[in-house]
Amino acid sequence: MIAACCALLLLLQAGAAVAQVRSVEVRVPRAFGYFVGDLVRAQADIAVDPGFTLQRASLPAPGPLTYWLDLRDITVEESPGRVRLHLTYQTFYAALDARQVAIPGFSVSLESAAAGGTTSAKAEIPGWSLGVSPLREVQPEKHDDPAEYLRPDGRVPRLDPLPDLWAALAALGAAVLALAALGYDRGWFARPGRPFARAARALRRLARTANTADDRDGGYREALRLVHRGLDETDGRRVLADDLPAFLDRHPAFRPEEPALARFFDASRRAFFGRELEAARAHLPWAEVEAGLRRLAAAEREA
Repeated sequence: MIAACCALLLLLQAGAAVAQVRSVEVRVPRAFGYFVGDLVRAQADIAVDPGFTLQRASLPAPGPLTYWLDLRDITVEESPGRVRLHLTYQTFYAALDARQVAIPGFSVSLESAAAGGTTSAKAEIPGWSLGVSPLREVQPEKHDDPAEYLRPDGRVPRLDPLPDLWAALAALGAAVLALAALGYDRGWFARPGRPFARAARALRRLARTANTADDRDGGYREALRLVHRGLDETDGRRVLADDLPAFLDRHPAFRPEEPALARFFDASRRAFFGRELEAARAHLPWAEVEAGLRRLAAAEREA
């Protein structure tokens, strides 16, 4: 009597486990005509009782399954009463003729958590077959000359390089013209009408050769002379400190530099007539001479 009850209990448990997984179906878009290296996509639908979910740890890990088959990817789509697996394989079977090869099956685990505990079940994903085909015939037609096995190169239309060459030359000419216009605007070329620009270039050259053994003042007096020459050439006459207001009236573009020009004339008076070179340097350092000359050249360019 006890044995009969135990057997009945086992049958009821087995029936409950079977009821948890209702069906498993594998679908393949195409089961034939695959070549070496092709990707094979399959879909496995598992119908389950409500409340059961897939245990992700039970899924097969992507990687080699056999020497000729890899599992590339597996994704899961779950909804009430259904678990769908999207499988992507890649075949490396180099077939010599058209034949069927077996894709191995696998099992996954499902679980249902309830107040009374957790119920688990297994779903068996069955294996299925795949039709593979060779890339070439086993025994090709025999030729005496091995070169006859090679296929000729494909013909491509001859391209005329002249349009691209003319386009490149036109772009180069436009670039040269743009560079010349920029140089003209920035005062890179010696020309009349830009005395401060020439003085700024000369000052840059002087800065590279200053502080030599035969240059006692480090080129400071020569730097001041360059500013004087720029003022004289701009006004067409000698410009002294007392002439500064009239100079600015005749050339209003330089009026914002009036304080800096006043400091320049003060430093020039000390350096050339007061024999106070160090005081002049302290009053108007070399860096300020360069910066002031650059500003005068910019105002000259804008004017």
